[in-house]
Amino acid sequence: MRKVTLVDVFKHRITQKYLQRSGIHHAVTVAGYALEMAVEAGVDPDLATKSALLHDMGHYEWYRDGKWDYEEYRKHDIHAIKGAERAHKLLIRLGEDRTVAKEVSLAVLLHTDSYLPFELNGKRTSLQEVVRLADEKDEQPGGLHHYKQMDKSEAIRILHQLDLEVDQADYENDVS
Repeated sequence: MRKVTLVDVFKHRITQKYLQRSGIHHAVTVAGYALEMAVEAGVDPDLATKSALLHDMGHYEWYRDGKWDYEEYRKHDIHAIKGAERAHKLLIRLGEDRTVAKEVSLAVLLHTDSYLPFELNGKRTSLQEVVRLADEKDEQPGGLHHYKQMDKSEAIRILHQLDLEVDQADYENDVS
């Protein structure tokens, strides 16, 4: 049985603070994609959905002359590094298992290689690859996917449903 649910993670004040920056809609959508992909790939759906929900919590805003500058942001981007640290700290505060917190943190760290001087192709674990692919599936040019809106109550409703599906997938894995 899971210690911490997606709804628990989402409702925490730290999650609320950082998902406002990266986009609640994007985070919830990527979590849904990650669940589908995890089930297909035989990856732990709890780890995949938590990693996907938190994958962009390291985002920050980069302004130049008072205007959002996407190109400057991309040039100086380290959101995966900051996000991995924030995700780990958050999950530990929520009472999550330390191994789960570490795996989620690594998946957040490696969901992109945009901040690295080399590519990670062929070097990710199955979990990390699921999170990368789920994120890519929702991306839009110029980072527009971060600006889609979703009401918090709608996010909680969707995450509650995802929690039920994760529990069902875990149950089916335990039975088989």
